[in-house]
Amino acid sequence: MRMEEIREIANAVLYEGYLLYPYRRSAIKNRLRWTYGVVYPREYSQANGGIEPWTMRTECLVTGTVGTSLDIYVRFLHLLKCSPVKTGTMSSAAQDGGDANEWSLANRFADEPWEEGVEREVSMLKLRLSDLLDHPQVVEIDFPGRRLEEDPFDAPEVAIVREQKPLAGAVVIAAERVSTDLFTLSVQIENSTPQTGELTTNTAMLHSFISTHTILQVRQGVFNSLMDPPEALKDIAQGCKNLRTWPVLVGNEGECDAVLSSPIILYDYPQIAPESPGSLFDGTEIDEILTLRIMTLTEEEKQEMRQGDERARAILERTETLSPEQFMKLHGVIRSLRPAGEGREVETQRYPGERLDE
Repeated sequence: MRMEEIREIANAVLYEGYLLYPYRRSAIKNRLRWTYGVVYPREYSQANGGIEPWTMRTECLVTGTVGTSLDIYVRFLHLLKCSPVKTGTMSSAAQDGGDANEWSLANRFADEPWEEGVEREVSMLKLRLSDLLDHPQVVEIDFPGRRLEEDPFDAPEVAIVREQKPLAGAVVIAAERVSTDLFTLSVQIENSTPQTGELTTNTAMLHSFISTHTILQVRQGVFNSLMDPPEALKDIAQGCKNLRTWPVLVGNEGECDAVLSSPIILYDYPQIAPESPGSLFDGTEIDEILTLRIMTLTEEEKQEMRQGDERARAILERTETLSPEQFMKLHGVIRSLRPAGEGREVETQRYPGERLDE
């Protein structure tokens, strides 16, 4: 499977729960949504008794030779805090109550801060498996902080301050020989962002890796399934130590050259339903129900979606332009047929909203 297709599946993990129906930041569940794959700063974790993890570890089995090489991608969201600030430039007509539209825009932006996620990726390419046996590879994670200020085009009396805290850490990659052509490969992700020991849980999230996961690809070698390993490798597979992540084979059925290590438990070869017109950020729901719910939103609620996160705006625009043919595809589809017998169903049905076969 091409890397672009693997990324599409991984993005369903990256944005799982990113923004939930009703897709407005005023909804309580969209203020407390960062729950998957969080790697907290080490100082914060240790100051709070180690309850919140500061590491994530993937361990899997590779069959290969001295010519085997690996590409590894660590991906996560870096939170962006958005704070509205009134600038005091509201027109006199609005202040006198004569421009209700401008007044409502000011009220809309002058609420509590909200958070958005920015994709981050650390890639390690063409790593030779034989080199990792004696010399583990350490790659630094270093994303600086930034602060931006913008003026919404439809609310000149309000400024939006967008701020990101710096992130620091490392990815440690190592290999250990199990037998002549079998190796254990480990990828450990560590968050070492400094000066975080006295932070609260909410502020620590701004210094954390969110929805963290790892993509691994191998050349001149194969990955062995940990979920359904060959009989001869079952004991060794059970000995692999994975902390807060679960590696599964990804790609077309039967391919063994790529692994997705996800904080969400998946089966081997998860797939995105081809009927789904786009992400709704909830892999356990069905697209049809969520689409119908979006259609029933009031104009005021839709306006909040438009003026919020750009991904929420894209969901609304896609829903409003959905053709009848596209909508009917969301109702359900038969994926396979099999003979009836011994109490088993004749047919297996999957729904497009089951974006990952979990």
